[in-house]
Amino acid sequence: MALFDLPLDGLREYRGSGTEPEDFDAFWAKTLAEARAHDLDARFEPVDTELSTVRVFDVTFAGFGGHPVKGWLTVPAGADGPLPLVVRFIGYGGGRGLPHEHLLWASTGRAHFVMDTRGQGSGWGPGEVTADPVGSGPSHPGFMTRGLDAPEHYYYRRVFTDAVRAVEAARSHPLADAARTVVAGASQGGGLAIAVGGLVPDLAGVAPDVPFLCDFPRAVTLTDRPPYREIGLFLKSRPGRTADALRTLSYFDGVHFAARGRAPALFSVALEDQTCPPSTVFAAFNSWAHDDKSIEVYDFNDHEGGGPFHEAVQLRWMRSHV
Repeated sequence: MALFDLPLDGLREYRGSGTEPEDFDAFWAKTLAEARAHDLDARFEPVDTELSTVRVFDVTFAGFGGHPVKGWLTVPAGADGPLPLVVRFIGYGGGRGLPHEHLLWASTGRAHFVMDTRGQGSGWGPGEVTADPVGSGPSHPGFMTRGLDAPEHYYYRRVFTDAVRAVEAARSHPLADAARTVVAGASQGGGLAIAVGGLVPDLAGVAPDVPFLCDFPRAVTLTDRPPYREIGLFLKSRPGRTADALRTLSYFDGVHFAARGRAPALFSVALEDQTCPPSTVFAAFNSWAHDDKSIEVYDFNDHEGGGPFHEAVQLRWMRSHV
């Protein structure tokens, strides 16, 4: 696929096409207060993995509604802490997988927490260990339209809340240094990292890689690839509902969370990415509030982005921040 979005000069100026709800902050303050009314109840069970260089804990904590959410915590073998902490979120449809799939960050001497995404894990990566016990009205297959009738019912209200609670759970472990916490992720995971970056005020860094869930009004009309296409297919059979859907989505738009980003950030974008179009990524990056920010541009890449090349960039960036 050749370049299809704005020219790079235009991308570097683009700040999004959506309108922020007036009660955005109040909505999220209420949401998180309700979640925190439940005991975090973070439990870390040691796992025998046959891995000799790391220790692994099977984690359970209370997310949105007090619902149990799973994760893995991986730390270097023999570490006595406190360690810099990397909390990572997973791409769309994936589960937390198996412990040996998450060795990179513990190999650098850091603690690494990966959050399972509720209801997902049947698309790739062994998962299906975190249920989403909340139902919804009619929706298109996938997760993008579940509860789209109102912000209070929307699926990602639960997932974003889980992500904030995941940071709190990971920080509660005695080997983790709360003051040196970075959140990261690719695609959906990048979108979650942006949301957490706007909701948690004291992070040391945020690293969204080809992030999803940004600039919904542009994304749903610019690309016909899933997952954004799920929204268009849902609305195809519901004429006249577009404005209501976009209103709900505005409470979950990474551009609005980015405007509240209070930590250094490293973004990445791929200019031939039809899954997360470049303009949607730049909209969030250009809106990021903290002055210490940079974006790696992969000119001829699709949604794979920089892959291992970008991991190498992240390793260098992380060394200067935690």
